Amino acid sequence: MLITSVVGARPQFIKAAPVCRALRAGHEEVLVHSGQHYDHGMSAVFFEQLGIPEPDVDLAVGSGGHGKQTGEMLALIEDLLLQRRPDAVLVYGDTNTTLAGALAAAKLGIPVVHVEAGLRSFDRTMPEEINRVLVDHLAELLLCPTAVAVRNLAAEGVTEGVELVGDVMLDTARFFVEGFDGAAVLAEHGVEPRGYYLATLHRAATSDDPERLASVVRAFGRLDMPVLWAVHPRTAKNLDGFGLRPLLETLPGIVPLEPLPYLETNALLRDAAALLTDSGGMQKEAYFLGVPCVTLRDTTEWVETVDFGWNTLAGTDEDRIVAAVAGLTYPPVHPDVYGDGHAAQAIVAAMERRFGGVT
Repeated sequence: MLITSVVGARPQFIKAAPVCRALRAGHEEVLVHSGQHYDHGMSAVFFEQLGIPEPDVDLAVGSGGHGKQTGEMLALIEDLLLQRRPDAVLVYGDTNTTLAGALAAAKLGIPVVHVEAGLRSFDRTMPEEINRVLVDHLAELLLCPTAVAVRNLAAEGVTEGVELVGDVMLDTARFFVEGFDGAAVLAEHGVEPRGYYLATLHRAATSDDPERLASVVRAFGRLDMPVLWAVHPRTAKNLDGFGLRPLLETLPGIVPLEPLPYLETNALLRDAAALLTDSGGMQKEAYFLGVPCVTLRDTTEWVETVDFGWNTLAGTDEDRIVAAVAGLTYPPVHPDVYGDGHAAQAIVAAMERRFGGVT
C-alpha cells in the first residue's frame, strides 16, 4: 500500500510513532507535517525522541484562526494528493490538521482512515469535538480505541468500516516509557516521587479566557504540594497578555516549566501525586501509569477514566479544583480497557484488509 499520513500536533506525533514503524515494515508511507505545532519543544523533539521518520513534506502552516489554518492546510494537502494519489489518507485524533487531511482526501475520492475514531465529549463548544465528528462521518475506515467509541459511532448510525483496535498511545507508552529511568529528571526539578503535582493547560476555552485562566492559577497556588506546570506557548503568551504573570510570581508553590519532551513529561507524570490537565491524551497517559487525574474541563471523551475513579472533572472553578485534588484516591480497580499495547499492528492489519488485498 501507499499511505499518506498527516500529522501536525504533539498528540499526533505520539500516536504516529508506533504506526509509522509498523506501516513502513511492509508498505510505503508519505508523512506530511502540517506545521500546526512548530515550536521545537512541541514538535521536532518528539520526532527525535520517538524515532519518527523525518516528514517527507512540511507544510509549515503555523498558527492562526481555525478557518485560516484549516483552509491553508486543505489547499496544500489537496495539491500533494493530486500529485500522487495514495491508497488512503491516514489522520489522527481531532485537530485542525485532522479535519484538513480528511476533507482534502474525501473531496478527491481517496479513502480516509481515522485513528482514534468514535470519541465524544458531547460538547460542541469544543473545536475538537466538531473536528472528530466531521472526520468520523467522512472516514471509510474508523479505528476505535475503546468499546465506548464503537458504541458512540453506532448511535450515530456509523457501523460500516468500524474496527476496535485499542489505543495506540498505549503502544508508545509501553515501548518508550516503561524502561526509561526518570530519576535524573526528578532530581533536575528538585522533587521526590509523589511529592508534587504535574500540570498542563492549553485549550482555548481556558487559556484564552482571563477569568478562567486566573482561577486555575489561583487553584494551583492553593494546593498542598508544588505544582510543576509545563506551560504551553499559547498559555505563556496569555499569562503575559492578561497581566497574570505577577499573580503567578506571588505563588511560590507553582513552578513554571518550558514545554517538556515526551520522555521527560512521562517521567514526571509517572511519579507525580496527580496530574492536573485539560489535555485529552494526558488523561489517558495518567491512567496508563496509574496516576490520578484532575481534568480542568467539565467533559471528557475518555469516560472510562472517570467511570473507574481515576479521573475527576473539576472544570476551571478554583474551589472545585482544590476540592478535587483533596479528594483524590488510588482506586482499587484499574481495568485494561485500552487494548494490549499492539494497536499499531492492528491498525496496519485493518488497512491491509481494506486497501491492500490482504485477507
